[in-house]
Amino acid sequence: MSDVPLVALEGVSFAYEDGPTVLDGLDFAVREGRALALLGRNGSGKTTLMRLLSGGLRPRTGRLTAGGRPVTYGRRGLTRLRTAVQLVVQDPDDQLFAASVAQDVSFGPLNLGLSGAEVRSRVDEALAALDITALADRPTHLLSHGQRKRTAIAGAVAMRPRVLILDEPTAGLDPDGQERLLTTLDGLRAGGTTVVMATHDVDLALRWADDAALLTPAGALTGPAADVLARTDLLRQAGLRLPWGVAAARLLRARGLLPGTAPGPRTPDELAALAGPPALTPPAAPPSPAAGEP
Repeated sequence: MSDVPLVALEGVSFAYEDGPTVLDGLDFAVREGRALALLGRNGSGKTTLMRLLSGGLRPRTGRLTAGGRPVTYGRRGLTRLRTAVQLVVQDPDDQLFAASVAQDVSFGPLNLGLSGAEVRSRVDEALAALDITALADRPTHLLSHGQRKRTAIAGAVAMRPRVLILDEPTAGLDPDGQERLLTTLDGLRAGGTTVVMATHDVDLALRWADDAALLTPAGALTGPAADVLARTDLLRQAGLRLPWGVAAARLLRARGLLPGTAPGPRTPDELAALAGPPALTPPAAPPSPAAGEP
């Protein structure tokens, strides 16, 4: 695996027209095979950062690189970038526009000028990856919220990107929908796609991500998720609370129930496993017969 980031921002600053600077001198890298959670308070620049990474915005200073090469912002350069990096926004209705699911998913590959057979192959592959093959002919306006999210992600997957950036992908999903989506993301990662997820859910980030990036007024700190999400000072700056798994690990270590070098629990199931099997309660002894009874 190469040490060169798949995509990176180097010394990047950005401000919207007539607005304050959102990001200033930011260095940020996405490394191959590392699931990355991006966290920060509202207004910290998460959405701006994601749009810079995907080429939707152009930095005021600094540069964007893909595979170590500077990205150019002409049509050819952006097409090359978007075959490698795809962004799925938080609200799927901002991304879906075609009459049916299959038509929407086919839009990106068609714009690459691929043959009809190749487009169909990519669409079928993306629908299967998101478990929505049965919805191929369904009108997009008849989809549930979770189905619309999956369709939007499928449209990005059909481009076969090396990096898939998702803005709050679990927002608005019920617990079952969240679990199904995480299973889908695990499948995409196993297939070689590096996933970046912006989220406010510190527990989800601790459970899912290899690395976490916290956006604070002082910049971005990226590192192993368990280490970054244990930094109470940085979490406070980012407007986030301590993940329950980190708090549970601290309590277990304080009581000598978890070795100092052992990883803490990331899910309730892992916490239950640390407790071991439930103790068997012996059956209660039968009451003694009253005096005079046989």
